[in-house]
Amino acid sequence: MKKYIILIFAFVSLMSFSGCNDDEFLKEHPKYFYTPDNIFSTASQVDQVLVSCYSHIRQMYCIEIKYYTLNWSGSNGTDMFDIPVFRRGDTFNDYSTINPDISTFDTSFKQWFYLVSKANLALRSAQLDGIYWGSDKERAYAIAQAKFFRAWAYLNLGELFGGVPIVDAVVDTPRYDFVRATRVETYQYAIDNLESCLNDFPATPPSPGRIAKGAAQHALMELYIDKGVALEEEGKATEAKAAYVKAIEYGDALIDGGVHSLMTERFGKRKNEGPTYYYANNDAGQTSAHTYASAGVTIEGNVFWDMFQEGNTSYQTGNKESIWTISANYDAWKTEDGSAGFNFSRTYGPVFRDACSGYCDGSMEDVGGHGVCFIMPTMYTRDLIYQGKWADDMRNSEACMRRSFIGNVPGNEWYGKVIPWSVLYREGGSVDEGRGRIFPISCKISSDRYPAVAQGSNRTMLFRDQYAIRLGESILLRAEAKMRNGDNGGAASDINLLRNRAKCSYKVTAADVNLDLILDERARELVYEEHRWNTLLRMGGTVAVDRIKQYAYWDNPRNTLKKNFNLWPIPQNVIDSNKDAVIEQNPGWN
Repeated sequence: MKKYIILIFAFVSLMSFSGCNDDEFLKEHPKYFYTPDNIFSTASQVDQVLVSCYSHIRQMYCIEIKYYTLNWSGSNGTDMFDIPVFRRGDTFNDYSTINPDISTFDTSFKQWFYLVSKANLALRSAQLDGIYWGSDKERAYAIAQAKFFRAWAYLNLGELFGGVPIVDAVVDTPRYDFVRATRVETYQYAIDNLESCLNDFPATPPSPGRIAKGAAQHALMELYIDKGVALEEEGKATEAKAAYVKAIEYGDALIDGGVHSLMTERFGKRKNEGPTYYYANNDAGQTSAHTYASAGVTIEGNVFWDMFQEGNTSYQTGNKESIWTISANYDAWKTEDGSAGFNFSRTYGPVFRDACSGYCDGSMEDVGGHGVCFIMPTMYTRDLIYQGKWADDMRNSEACMRRSFIGNVPGNEWYGKVIPWSVLYREGGSVDEGRGRIFPISCKISSDRYPAVAQGSNRTMLFRDQYAIRLGESILLRAEAKMRNGDNGGAASDINLLRNRAKCSYKVTAADVNLDLILDERARELVYEEHRWNTLLRMGGTVAVDRIKQYAYWDNPRNTLKKNFNLWPIPQNVIDSNKDAVIEQNPGWN
C-alpha cells in the first residue's frame, strides 16, 4: 500500500506546483501518473487505506511520537500523571514555558488531521464506481469504518482544541483559508457521520482490532455528553438536556443490548492462576525458593487482573467487555515489526535502580521489568483515591496494583522481606528521590511474563492488545450523562456496577454523586487506559485547571498556572500559515 500513498502525494505535488495552465494537460495523462480516482481497482486496496487508519491509531495511542504520546496518551501534566525526578526537564506543567508553540499541541493537531485525511481518502475510494465488492454489506462496512475514523478524529479534536475546521473531502490543492467551526458544530459533525452509518457496522468485531457497532455507540454517547456540556456553556440548558438524553439512549443500547457485558467471573488462559514473582535480582537466582509466596506474600489473581493478561483482551477470546482493541502481535514483532508490541513497562515502569539499589535492584519482573519511567502516577493516582472507605477495592489488590516489594539484594537487612514504603520513599531523607521514581505497579503496564526475553530482549515489551474502548468506560459515561441530566440515583447505580465487580465494600449513593466522584471512579477503573487530557478538558469550566493545581506531583502548576483554560491552544503555526482566513486562538492562550 505504501506505493499508492507515495503516488498520491506525488499527484498532489504536481497539482500544487505545476506552472502549466493548460486544463487539458491536467486532465489527459492518467497513464503517466496516478490520481485518487484511478489508483483503486479492488476492495482490498480500499481496505488497505482503512488498515492505515487502524495503524495510525496504534501509533498515536501506544507508540512514542516524540513526547506527544507521553503528554496526550500518557496523560502527562494532568491530575493523574507527572514527571519523575530525573526527567524534570521534560515537564508538561510549567506554564511559564507552555505556550501555543509547544510541539505537543502542534503534533496532536496534525496527527488527528492526518487521520481525517486518511479517512477521507478511504471514504472517497470506497464510493468509486468500478470497484468489485463481495456484497453491498461489505462496501457499506468499509464506508462505515471510514466515517468512524473521521468522527473519532473530530471527537478528539473537539475535546482538545474546541471548534476546528471541518474537512469533509480529500484536499488535493493547497488551501490557506480554513475557517473554524464552533465546538458544538464540530461535535455535531462527528455525530452526523456516525448516525449516518450506525446500522452498517456488524454487531461484534469481525476480527480482533476491527470496529463494530459498540464502538460507534460508545463514541456517540461521549459526543452527546460533550455537546451537552458545550451547549450549557452557551447558556442553552434545554438543548443540553436533550443531548444528555440522547447520550443515555445510546448508553442503554450499548450497555443493556446483550452483545457486551462486564466480565464478573474469572476467565481466560490464566483463570486458575495468580501472578508469580521472584525476588532474586539476577536470572540465576530466580528459583522457586525465592518466590514472593516463600517470603509470605501470596498474590491472588482476580477477574480484573484477568482482563489485562495476554490473550484475554479481545472479544473473540470470550471477553464480552471488550469493544475495540489496538492489536499487538508477538509473531509479527519477531519478524522485525518493531511496532507490533507495546513498550509499556519501559515507558511507564518505575526505576528501582539507583534509588533502591542497596536493597531492591535490577530490572526483573519483581520490580516491574526494565522501566525507565518517562512519566509517573501522582500521589492522587497511587494513594489518595484508595484512602479510607475506598481502600477495599479489587482494583487496588496486589494483583492489580502491586504495593509489596521484597528486598532482592542478598546480605541486605531487607533481603527476602517486604520493604516498608517509608524505606522505599526515603522518608527522613531525599523524599523526591524515592517518591519521585518509585510507585505501585499496575498490572496494565507490567507482567510476570515477558515472552520477548526468549528472543534476547529485556523486560520492556508487552504483547497484549490494548483497549481503546471497553464497557467499563461506557458505563462511566452513562453515569456521567445521568448525573448531568439530574438523575444522581441512576448514576450511582451505574457506578456501583463497577464497584460490585471490583468487590468494593463501599457502594456509592445518590448523595455521593458529583463530578469529582465521576473523575475519581474513572481514575480507579481506567488508570493507564483513559486519555485524561480529553476527560478534563471536555468537562468545561475550570475543572482541568483546578484539578491540575490540586493534584500535580510537582509545584510547577501551583506556581505558574495563572490562566484559566478548558482547551489546548490552536498551534501557532496553524494560525500563521492559514493566511487567507483568520483562525482565532483559544481563550487563555493569547
